[in-house]
Amino acid sequence: MANTIQAIRGMNDLLPEQSPAWQQVEAVIRRVAASYGYSEIRMPVLESTQLFKRSIGEVTDIVEKEMYTFDDRNGESVTLRPEGTASCVRAGNQHGLLYNQIQRLWYMGPMFRYERPQKGRYRQFHQFGIETFGLESADVDAEVILLSARLWREFGLSDQVELQLNSLGSNEARANYRDALKAYLSDYESELDEDSKRRLESNPLRILDSKDEKTQKILEGAPSLSEYWDTESKEHFEQLTARLEAAGISYTLNERLVRGLDYYNRTVFEWVTTALGAQGTVCAGGRYDGLVEQLGGKATPAVGFAMGMERLVLLLQEQGKLTPRRVVDAYLMPLGDEAELNAPRIAEQLRNELPELRLVSHCGGGSMKKQMKKADKSGAQVALIIGADEIDQQQVTVKPLRTAEEQQTLGWQALIEYLQPMTRG
Repeated sequence: MANTIQAIRGMNDLLPEQSPAWQQVEAVIRRVAASYGYSEIRMPVLESTQLFKRSIGEVTDIVEKEMYTFDDRNGESVTLRPEGTASCVRAGNQHGLLYNQIQRLWYMGPMFRYERPQKGRYRQFHQFGIETFGLESADVDAEVILLSARLWREFGLSDQVELQLNSLGSNEARANYRDALKAYLSDYESELDEDSKRRLESNPLRILDSKDEKTQKILEGAPSLSEYWDTESKEHFEQLTARLEAAGISYTLNERLVRGLDYYNRTVFEWVTTALGAQGTVCAGGRYDGLVEQLGGKATPAVGFAMGMERLVLLLQEQGKLTPRRVVDAYLMPLGDEAELNAPRIAEQLRNELPELRLVSHCGGGSMKKQMKKADKSGAQVALIIGADEIDQQQVTVKPLRTAEEQQTLGWQALIEYLQPMTRG
C-alpha cells in the first residue's frame, strides 16, 4: 500500500470546522475596510523575483533566507509572494492606478516565507493589508492607524493590544542615523551576537530588533533615532501624534521600532500583544513614499499596514471572542419514493424564498431513524420531514432538534415565517 501523502510542513489545511471562524473574521474586515472607502484589489501569488529584491532589499532576512524562489520553465526566476505591498505597488504601476491619483486599497490572501513553523506562524500564512497612495500628509497616516484600531474594537481586543509608534525620518535622515549607529556598534562588534555581527555591515538598523540581552544592553547607549529627524519628518510625526491623541488613541513611542523592510520612511507602527505568550506583533505598517518610484512608477507617497490572519484568529479564539456559527439551519428529510422525487424541488423553493437559509437536503435514502441521526449530526436547528401525506397536503413537518419545542406540521407560508429568523443567525 502506498504511503499517504501529507501536507508540506508549514502549509496547513483549514478544515470545515475551522472555516466558520475565519469567515467571521473576514466579514468584519471587509465591512470595516468598506466603511473607510477602501476598494479590494487581488494580486497573483507568483511574481518576478526582482520585484521583491528591489522592494524589500537584497540584504534582508526575507530575501536572503525566507523566500520561495525558483526558475520557471522559461528559466525566469519567480517567487511566491512573501508580502503584499510590493505586489500591490506593482499592480498599481502596471495598470495606471497610482500617478496623480488617490487610491485606498485593501487585499487579503496567502503569503509564503520559509521559516520555522510555530504557534500562529506558518510557511503559508494569510495577511490582510491596507495600502493608500497619493497622500503625503499625516492625516492619512492617522486614518490607517484608526482603521486598525477600529478592527480591534470590533473584535473586542482593544485591551489586548498596544500601539507602538516611531518615525524613521526621511531617507536621508535614516541613512545618516544608519551611519551613526554603525559607528557606535563597531566599537562593540566583538560583543555582539552573531546575527548582529552579520547585520552590522549589511543592515545595522535591524540590530535594534535583536532579542539578545547582551546586544540590547549595548544598545542602551546607542544614538537616538529622533536626534536625526529632519524638520519635515519631525513636523509630520507631531501632526500624526496630535491627531491620534485627539481621536483618543493611546500609543507608546518606541525608538527601536524600525520594521524589517528597506522601503519604509517616516511613520512606522506596530500593534503588539502579550496574550499569545511572549510579546508578538499582530499588525504592522508605515509610510513608504519612495517605493512606487523605486519599482518604476512616478513618485507617489504611500502608507499602509498588514495584519497576520492566523495570529488574529488565534488571539480571538484564545480570548473567547469568536461565537461558533451554525453551518446548517435546517435538514430536509424525504421519506418514501414520492418524497425523494419531490425533495429537490422543495429544497430549491425554500432556497428561493429564503436565500440566506443554510439548508441540507438528505441524499441516499434510508429509514427515518437513519435520516434523523444524519440531521442531528449536521448541527441543524430543525429537521424538515416530508412524506407522501405532506406532499399531498402541501405541508412540511418541523421537528426541533436543539430545543424541547413540540413537533408541528406547517403549510408553506407558515413554514417560511417559522424559518425566517434562522436566516439572521
